Amino acid sequence: MMNAAQYEESLRELNLVVYMFGKRVKNVVDDPIIRPSMNAVAKTYEMAELPEYEDLMTATSHITGNKINRFTHIHQDTSDLIKKAKMGRLLGANTGCCFQRCVGVDALNALSIVTYNIDQDKKTNYYDRFIKYLTFVQENDFTCDGAMTDPKGDRSLPPHKQADPDMYMHIVEEREDGIVVRGAKAHQTGAVNSHEIIVMPTIAMRSEDRDYAISFALPSDAEGIKYIMGRQSCDTRKLEDSFLDRGNSYFGGHEALCVFDNVFVPWERVFMCREYEFAGQLVEKFASYHRQSYACKSGVGDVLIGATQTAAEYNGVQKASHIKDKIVEMNHLNETLFSGAISCGAEGKKEPSGTFSVDPLLANVSKQNVTRMPYEIARLSQDIAGGLIVTLPSAEDYRSDETGPWIEKYFKGNAAVSTEDRFKILRLIENLTLGTAAVGYLTESMHGAGSPQAQRVMISRLVDMAKKKSLAQKLCGIEPI
Repeated sequence: MMNAAQYEESLRELNLVVYMFGKRVKNVVDDPIIRPSMNAVAKTYEMAELPEYEDLMTATSHITGNKINRFTHIHQDTSDLIKKAKMGRLLGANTGCCFQRCVGVDALNALSIVTYNIDQDKKTNYYDRFIKYLTFVQENDFTCDGAMTDPKGDRSLPPHKQADPDMYMHIVEEREDGIVVRGAKAHQTGAVNSHEIIVMPTIAMRSEDRDYAISFALPSDAEGIKYIMGRQSCDTRKLEDSFLDRGNSYFGGHEALCVFDNVFVPWERVFMCREYEFAGQLVEKFASYHRQSYACKSGVGDVLIGATQTAAEYNGVQKASHIKDKIVEMNHLNETLFSGAISCGAEGKKEPSGTFSVDPLLANVSKQNVTRMPYEIARLSQDIAGGLIVTLPSAEDYRSDETGPWIEKYFKGNAAVSTEDRFKILRLIENLTLGTAAVGYLTESMHGAGSPQAQRVMISRLVDMAKKKSLAQKLCGIEPI
């Protein structure tokens, strides 16, 4: 396994084509806006080295028998699924943001199931290709970016009817040695902190869309791949000298648009090629895994609840009954989030390939909770913290000889607490509920792993309504129609 320093050095060896603010980024690793997101990924390597977290952060490869980082592991039983959820909460609590590796491990596990299923039906050899690729990822302890979301263009139209065919990733040429693809993947969390990009289809497809039913993996710096960094609220605060205005001074996340401009993929890196019947299966397997991964939001919630309790004490209102009740509600919601992630893992089942998958109904219910509860937790936090989280003067004003004394005087709260510490905790709440970390906490909670409606569609499909009706009718003595 790599340690954090080796991970950072491995990124320096990449030749990524990254654009931000209209210019190419010359040094991706040290760029002050991107660096906090790299620090968050590095934490997944650092904590895997610590003996107290070994059971959660590492696993034994079912291929080689070697000790590996759990983010490269294929789940072998329900305990693996539960440990994955606990690992997510642990890392969310230690970074206060998205740590970006979940999507990669979820993609690997989904492919371990679907490539096997394709082979059984089509007599192909995708599973063997995948296992060789997985061994490569495990032995190098690589961070993988799972790329599923296409821009989609006019969403009322299927891929093959789009005015611009590049709105969905597709094959533009098939060669003896591989395929050439074109398109883009949007909202790619941690893309420029990754060694590999694993591409998957974004929707179920029909025969007319067969050229869009593709899955493959490439090095993140493969020729023809370009990254355009997404903006986040308060992102340029990272360019300022003072850490005081950042809230979370060390960790963060990022999103990028990944453009594939006629990119060549060798056959050994192709895991689906026009098997359109399995596109929907891959989407659903990945989505179920990734919906469980939002256990990480309960870890970030731990940080926000701790910050809110601290702010209440700094404000001198911690003994008020309504404050206590709101803190209780925040904890209730946060633990409910976590319980959903644990339950879908505990109810997991073994797939034909040997991989254990989460219970899909409970995974979708878990993620549906995540689309709602973090927003209420954030609302209660802002309620308790007060308006200063959005009206606090800048760190430069606080450090100024002219204005600093007035800020020190008038923004003093609890006499036992320094004004600077009050400043810091309020900035952290701002960061988690409004700033750069709000992307990884709130917006990701809403749209990550699919929009709320996507989960509701799956819940309606997976619930056994006929059984529920029969239970009610049986108790009433009604003969079923």
